[in-house]
Amino acid sequence: MVNHERTVGRPPYERARAEGQPLARREGVRIQGAVGEIGCVDASGRTRWTQPIAGRPNAAHISGGRVLVTTDSLDYTPWGNLGPALLLDLANGALVAELRGERGTALRGGRFLLGLEGYSFFDTWEHDRDGTVVDSWRSYGHYVVGTGVRVVEADRALPTRSRVVRLLPGGGIERGPQLTDPQVPRPLVLEDGTILVLDAGALRAVDRRLEDTVLAELLPVDPHRLSVHVGALSRDGDRITAVIAEPDPGDPTRHTVHTWTIALHPGP
Repeated sequence: MVNHERTVGRPPYERARAEGQPLARREGVRIQGAVGEIGCVDASGRTRWTQPIAGRPNAAHISGGRVLVTTDSLDYTPWGNLGPALLLDLANGALVAELRGERGTALRGGRFLLGLEGYSFFDTWEHDRDGTVVDSWRSYGHYVVGTGVRVVEADRALPTRSRVVRLLPGGGIERGPQLTDPQVPRPLVLEDGTILVLDAGALRAVDRRLEDTVLAELLPVDPHRLSVHVGALSRDGDRITAVIAEPDPGDPTRHTVHTWTIALHPGP
C-alpha cells in the first residue's frame, strides 16, 4: 500500500467514451460510433464504410472479419436503454445478424460471446460468424478471455450467488470463489492472467486455477448497503488505483471518496 486519500466528491461512475475515441481498433482499422451511426476507418484516416443504426453504440469487438457492436436505445424500454447487438461484416459494414445482449467480447475466428442479465436472464451465448448460437452458459458478468474464458459474475442480487467461474464447452461451468458484491466493478487482468477484483471493500486476486487471495481489506462495507457504494479499479504502470465512494447516511447526494494507491511487485 503506497497511499490512501479520503475526500468528498463524485463517485467513480464508469466514464462515458470521449467524443472521437474509437469503440475498437485492430489491425490498422478503427470502429467509430456516434448516435445513429457506426463507421470503419483505416490507418490512413479514410472512412471505409458507415452503417446507420437506430440507437447509440457503446462498445465494439472485432474478430475474423466480423464486428459485434452493442448499443443503447434512445427510447426507454422495459429493458431500460438496452438496444440491439449488431453483428456486422468488417469488410463493408453489412448487417449479418441482429442479436440481443448487453455485454460482449471477441473470441477467435469471427466468434463472439454475448451476455444478458435481468428478469429471468443470467446467460452468455457464443455466436459464430453468422450469428448462430453454438454454445450457451447460465452465467453473466465481466468476461476475461485468455486460455479459455473466465467470468467475474454480476447478478445484482442480494444475497448474491456470483462467483468467478470458467466457461467449459457444452455449457459446463467450473465454479471458483464466491463473491460478496453482486455488482463488482470492471476487474483488472495482469500479465500472468491473474484477475484483480474489488469485491465489497476488499481487493482480491484470482489466478488461472480459480484460486483466490485477499490482497487487502480496504474498507469495511455493510453487506446491506453494497448497492449504494460505487467502486472502480484502474492501472498505470506498476500502480493500481482502487476507489470506493460511500454515501453520507444523512445526505445520499454527498459521498466520501476513498482512493488507495497500491504498488505491483514482480513475482519470483
